[in-house]
Amino acid sequence: MENLYYSDIIYLVSFLITLLAQIFVSASYSRYKKVLNNKDNTGYDTARKILDKNNLEDVMILETKGNLTDHYDPKRKVIKLSTDIYHGSSIASAAVAAHECGHAIQDKDKYIPMRIRSAIVPFVNICTRLGYLAIIIGLIFNRTPLFEAGIILLLAMLVFQLITLPVEFNASKRALKELEKEKILDKEEKSSARNMLVAAAFTYVASVLSTLLQIFRLVLISSSNDRRR
Repeated sequence: MENLYYSDIIYLVSFLITLLAQIFVSASYSRYKKVLNNKDNTGYDTARKILDKNNLEDVMILETKGNLTDHYDPKRKVIKLSTDIYHGSSIASAAVAAHECGHAIQDKDKYIPMRIRSAIVPFVNICTRLGYLAIIIGLIFNRTPLFEAGIILLLAMLVFQLITLPVEFNASKRALKELEKEKILDKEEKSSARNMLVAAAFTYVASVLSTLLQIFRLVLISSSNDRRR
């Protein structure tokens, strides 16, 4: 019973970490999307300039629906920017667009963590689905070995998230370098862009912590089930 009590506490802490991370990045984005950059560069302008300066003229920039749905597709060599980022000329637009360009530059430079992350995506997806399935079946039919196998499979998701951290941090570092090198933002604006990118990076750190806590919670549940047998 004590383990189950702690598992509930862990679940609550994990939920709060994820919630706070989302609130943090949303508040940061809302703040900086209201501040226009001095050169009136839209997200598209920023991305196109950075890409062209890095000999990435073949990388397309497309508009996509949603809020903060921006991403780089390494298979199609396409940067997709959400509507506000694509058309907006705020500091947030420049920061997010530059960050996605950072991923495109990583791809060009064959940045090892990014290549590893891309390569293991199918494996991680399969392990995650099978892991949750094994955990659910293990709980329903009280099969501890199956439950524990599910926990082990979920470790693949944790590894993926850990590899994601250097990929995202490095993309932000490259973004800030390009914003300064191409004089897209001035010194004060660059500081604001850094603040927003730090907030965005916090969501990835929160994901790692949340997954780690969830796995630990499942271990406690498994241990509690063993004691009752």
